[in-house]
Amino acid sequence: MTLRIDITGLAPDRVRFAVSPLAELTSMLHALAATEHHPDLAAWVAAVRSALPPELTERLQEAEFLWRSSRADFLLPARPAPTLAEELDDVDRIADEAYVTSALVTTCGSNRVTFAGRSPLADPRAREWALDLAQARGAVQEGFAERLLADPAAVRARVRQTLQWCAAEFFDAAWPGLVAQLTADTRQKADLRARQGVGSALAAVSAMVRLEPGGNAIVVDKLQDNATSAGEAGVTFLPSVYGHPHLVAVHAAGWRPVVQYPVAHPSAAQAVSLETMQARLEALAHPVRLRLVRTLARGAHTTGELAQAWDLTPPEVSRHLAVLRKAGLLTAERRGRYVHYRLDLQATTALGSDLVAAVLR
Repeated sequence: MTLRIDITGLAPDRVRFAVSPLAELTSMLHALAATEHHPDLAAWVAAVRSALPPELTERLQEAEFLWRSSRADFLLPARPAPTLAEELDDVDRIADEAYVTSALVTTCGSNRVTFAGRSPLADPRAREWALDLAQARGAVQEGFAERLLADPAAVRARVRQTLQWCAAEFFDAAWPGLVAQLTADTRQKADLRARQGVGSALAAVSAMVRLEPGGNAIVVDKLQDNATSAGEAGVTFLPSVYGHPHLVAVHAAGWRPVVQYPVAHPSAAQAVSLETMQARLEALAHPVRLRLVRTLARGAHTTGELAQAWDLTPPEVSRHLAVLRKAGLLTAERRGRYVHYRLDLQATTALGSDLVAAVLR
């Protein structure tokens, strides 16, 4: 499952690494709205929330779906500006049609929805469908969608005012330190692109981003299969300090593809691909392999020992061990004539504490 961004014939410098104050503010707002995604930011979230004026808290709640589950395209600029004010000015220049559709994409669903080229502002059927979807999400989303469709200018002005208010309350004080870190990251990526090529720069972004063999597409590991094209304008990569662990991609029709990625930090665990995660879950779903895992969690064992413990043949055990090893759940150590297998507890723990508790019981 991937997002494939076609970059056929694109000049390397069109794969751009840039800093966006609006995108970083959006990451902060997401962390405030979806605190369960960001346990490492719990202290920051608590401090900011406790200091927010009640009216601003209410405003953030009335529009949080613009950045909570997905991101409205206009909040991740493809052509970032040096200041938040300049980027908000650029958002103001977006036509109502594009702005409203982008906002409704996130308002009307927990996953991004599309309107198949129909305008919710001009097409009664698209409008009705948008309102139905928003209503299913809840009263707040329904009210926002109704106001947006009735008076786009008023809602746009209110969203901008809310973002500016957030800047005054907490973003402006944090930005000078953030911009230095983000700029250093983009310089490193641009240097890798210049010296070693686009593939090396993408590899430094995340293990979940890669250049397709042949160099004609950027592949982003996401939960849905999708495809888009960078066209002549290219694709923009935006680093984020507050965005960890999310890798966010916006690529609606008519918008230049943008990928926001978390800057690396020492405490961050190495991400694994969805393919690896699926292989691990499938490996553990088999009852025999789960029994073997419970034994190997307690210590290293040979194939023969496992066969005897579980009344299996050595070839059966070997086949199951091969699946577990391919999924990256076992380590192996040769001791003379014998190979001793052990459960990789670090990899298993990453799948969930309940799983580890179960296999250690």
